[in-house]
Amino acid sequence: MAEIAEAGARVFLTKGYRAAGISDVAAALKLSHGAVYTYVRSKEALLYLALLRLTRPEALAGLEIPVATPTAAQVAAAFETGDDPFPVLTAAVGPDRPHVAVAAELAAVVDELYGFVEHNRHLLALVERCAADLPELAQYYFVRRRRALLASLAEFLERHLRSGALRPMPDVPAAARFIVETVTWFAWHRRDDPDSADLDDDACRRTVRHLLLAAFVPDTPA
Repeated sequence: MAEIAEAGARVFLTKGYRAAGISDVAAALKLSHGAVYTYVRSKEALLYLALLRLTRPEALAGLEIPVATPTAAQVAAAFETGDDPFPVLTAAVGPDRPHVAVAAELAAVVDELYGFVEHNRHLLALVERCAADLPELAQYYFVRRRRALLASLAEFLERHLRSGALRPMPDVPAAARFIVETVTWFAWHRRDDPDSADLDDDACRRTVRHLLLAAFVPDTPA
């Protein structure tokens, strides 16, 4: 099952959901077209399997074979990794916020976001590649998940701005997007850039944290 799921993920990443076919996965695994259907009943089931392999690989063992065609809601739910992926940020904007110095809190938020993107970059790439052809997945990923993250991050910045703990900024939503895009490029997209792929992972992580703190927190050394 893992081999089928991994081959499916590679094909979807390369061709996108609409253009990919069961025959592409069969060719990648050197199997007959019909052999793949002994594992999955449809292309939708193959995508579901590929998502589960990246989010909850232990769940593959409990699936009934061949994997039935899932609903759109099931495909979107397969993107879930389980627990709250951003517990530090959630606590920072919650009603019982911990009393933490702004520099330490922002550093923890940046590290948490960086770790999530770095660890889940293959999943994020697969979802973004397929979302263009699957409106339900796009709605779930871009609207429900990513916009919620940006809103929480903006709320975090607003709170510290009101207390005077952050540097003034022209636009808070744009600042929240700046943080997310900076983290995303270094934790994920730089790996596809031939001039940046060989940068040291830990050096990138530390540099992103340092520069974002210097940009937002007064009296942080540049």
